[in-house]
Amino acid sequence: MFYILFEQWLINEEESAITPRKPIEQQVEQEAILNVARDLFVKKGFRDVSMRQIAAELEMSHGMIYYHFNNKAGLFYAVVAKDFALLDEILEEIMRGEADPVQKLKHLFVAYMKFGIDYSSHYEMMFLIKDEQLNTLMNEEPNRSYERFAKAVAALVGPKCATTQSIWSAFLSLHGFVVHYYKTGQTFNEMKSLVEGHAEFIIKSLDI
Repeated sequence: MFYILFEQWLINEEESAITPRKPIEQQVEQEAILNVARDLFVKKGFRDVSMRQIAAELEMSHGMIYYHFNNKAGLFYAVVAKDFALLDEILEEIMRGEADPVQKLKHLFVAYMKFGIDYSSHYEMMFLIKDEQLNTLMNEEPNRSYERFAKAVAALVGPKCATTQSIWSAFLSLHGFVVHYYKTGQTFNEMKSLVEGHAEFIIKSLDI
């Protein structure tokens, strides 16, 4: 009990010693914390990473980490939310494009797989790290992201082909492809023809 109180006192002392940060400084610090935290969470898992370890990697006090994030779960969620926002923006940009529906659907599927390959650490954090302490947090972002994905696919394939099962099957096929290849070390350019072929296979299965 004494140790916990002392630990909290030490954090409070460190936080009180931190001078107010300019917005640009805060943004740079947060980006650095998120990037280092992502790498550590992927390498060691959620439970085996501490705020002190993250601070040590950044050569800053752990009070600085708490200046930006209330706790480890909140930091994990911030990483995941940022990564889902990146994926959503990529898919939304495709939907804003001028291609015909079938081409746009192919671009959408290819972009999803490209994201998983190019941002393998992001993808692992978003979909593959499981921990009981994160269950509540980790249900929200994936569900919201899938809903946006499903609406986009439904809009492109039309009501005849946009069944709940067909869209879910398409998503699982994309996810399975990424999970199979994301740790092989191959780049998207090396796999481009394979990725495009898989996207075309999924489109055919939708019977548009």
